[in-house]
Amino acid sequence: MNGDTAMATEVARPHEVVIVGAGFGGLAAARGLAGAPVHVTIIDRKNHHLFQPLLYQVATAGVSPADVAVPIRSLFRNQKNATILMDTVVDVDVDAGMVRGERADHPFDTLILATGSEYSYFGHDDWRPHAPSLKSLKDALDIREKVLLAFEYAETTDDAAERERLMTFVIVGGGATGVELAGALAELAKKALARDFRHIVPREAEIILLEAGPSLLSGFPPKLTDFARRALTKLGVTVHLNTAVDQVDGYGVTLQDGRTIPAANILWAAGTRAPAVGDWLGAGTDRQGRVIVAPDLTVPGHPNIFVIGDAASYAPEGGKPVPAVAPVAKQQGAHLAKVIRDRLDAASRPRPFRYRDDGMLATIGRHAAVANLRWIKMAGWFAWMFWGLIHIYFLIGARNRMMVFVNWVWAYFTYGLGARLITRSSVMATEDKRKRERPAA
Repeated sequence: MNGDTAMATEVARPHEVVIVGAGFGGLAAARGLAGAPVHVTIIDRKNHHLFQPLLYQVATAGVSPADVAVPIRSLFRNQKNATILMDTVVDVDVDAGMVRGERADHPFDTLILATGSEYSYFGHDDWRPHAPSLKSLKDALDIREKVLLAFEYAETTDDAAERERLMTFVIVGGGATGVELAGALAELAKKALARDFRHIVPREAEIILLEAGPSLLSGFPPKLTDFARRALTKLGVTVHLNTAVDQVDGYGVTLQDGRTIPAANILWAAGTRAPAVGDWLGAGTDRQGRVIVAPDLTVPGHPNIFVIGDAASYAPEGGKPVPAVAPVAKQQGAHLAKVIRDRLDAASRPRPFRYRDDGMLATIGRHAAVANLRWIKMAGWFAWMFWGLIHIYFLIGARNRMMVFVNWVWAYFTYGLGARLITRSSVMATEDKRKRERPAA
């Protein structure tokens, strides 16, 4: 009797799909499996989905953290076949069909790894404490604190050299994140904070954007990259191309040509790498650590394991690898949901993944953006309006869409940024005092 009961339970157990990561790809896959005869377990080390394209606005006091994030559980409260678990994955046991977490192990029949990426310091991880990157809400809040505190400390110091260092901001990396950060910082200093201080002139803050390559916004056509550079210059940003960093410390940045830029705020937006997914699976990876996947997005030799989004290196036959951007992850997640459904129906044969490239967007502060779309290329105010509409449309949740829209309208007419709160000043002040003296060579 007990054996029959165990066998019945074994037969009744639904196909278990485990999704690691609740970013754009993970959400698309999980939502695509709503109503399917599977059980979906979504594992993420955080309890919220983050709309990363607007994270730089949290870092520059443009919007509140709650406006760009939403609790994962709230997104799936009505999807009965989905379970949300907050855990940090540390390994995958391929042979046992088990995801190893810090809190528990999670068995799977099908595994989707959508773990995203992190910024690469090109072998100089010791630079990370001095040049934070922007990948999480914590990163954005830490950067916001440091930026706002720099102006507060500059207001109170009598040392002219230290005041200049505090009001110098260096962004390393001229991709979309670097360009958007530079533009937003310039508007924060030269518009939003312009009349808030008595002993300093925020408009005199120096915003410097460093790019090791020959142009900004790699992947955009030259006409649009030239526009982006001119727009940043008009905002007061100093752009240096073909300029690589040699050293970063608590005092500032040293360039490969020997020049030193004293700066209290250095922000890193140069290059990304995938987390340890390749090590977990023993799979082949590219130079950025992304797992090289087959045309159907499976890991070679493991037909029940998929890697998507920033953690995957996928190139269509005869083509270049698709970019590590949100639309790719969303399309891959939706594709995988169809693949899994088709596999459950043995009569269906799913086709390989095909990426539909609708283009790229980047904003350069107020009134300016560039749009490299499949059907048109544009720059300026119309591109900026299009950028704003697209980002509001793709935000998760009606509340977030409404709040971001209201904040943007308010900022447009008043230059007011309402999220200029400092909550950890004593900790940051101690850290700043420790770092402001340059280490001895």
